Amino acid sequence: MAKPPERTTRRPTDPRSAAEAAFKKVTEKPQRVDETQFRTAAVPGAKELVSLKIDRDVLDHFQEDGPGWQDRINAALRAAAGI
Repeated sequence: MAKPPERTTRRPTDPRSAAEAAFKKVTEKPQRVDETQFRTAAVPGAKELVSLKIDRDVLDHFQEDGPGWQDRINAALRAAAGI
């Protein structure tokens, strides 16, 4: 005698399967988006806020002459970069 086909349902009947299905649905990673398409063009001459770790003695050297030390560091970086 042939065995009747197993009956399948659309929803999981046991709580563990239901929980796994719900968890999988809410934890799927979103599609990766190319963020460069959302950036606006930089304004010419505008400064960019960045965070750098600089040795204390280097920072002291540039701060010795008082205000404007950030501009002096920028000038030194430009010279080092050949810009």
